[in-house]
Amino acid sequence: MSQRERTFAIIKPDAVAAGHIGEIITQMERNGFKIVGMRMRRITEQEARGFYEVHKERPFYADLVKFMTEGPVVVLALERENAIAKWREVMGATDPKKAEPGTIRKLFGSSIERNASHGSDGPATAETELGFFFSTADLM
Repeated sequence: MSQRERTFAIIKPDAVAAGHIGEIITQMERNGFKIVGMRMRRITEQEARGFYEVHKERPFYADLVKFMTEGPVVVLALERENAIAKWREVMGATDPKKAEPGTIRKLFGSSIERNASHGSDGPATAETELGFFFSTADLM
């Protein structure tokens, strides 16, 4: 039997600016996620650099930091059985052109860089990313 777990998600600036917050949250709820933490906020350049530090040697790092700080985002703590794998499935492939029909990135992403959403890729990452934006007291 699988156990409940938590994962971290971001509705990125492109999806927020395009007015897709509600539709994405609806997808989360339809897929059995319980939202245990949620906040709309702007990510500072310093926060973006820290959050994406794992990519700092990659050629897209500077553009990613710029994109993630260009407007508000919605950060979320999600919970359900197999939350990490399920959220990645619901988001779809990083490149919206390669994402399955009906996935968030296929529906709302416009490019590999502007792909509407982020999700943790494993338990250790989820714990780190949740802690980056939420205190224990923030989470229901």
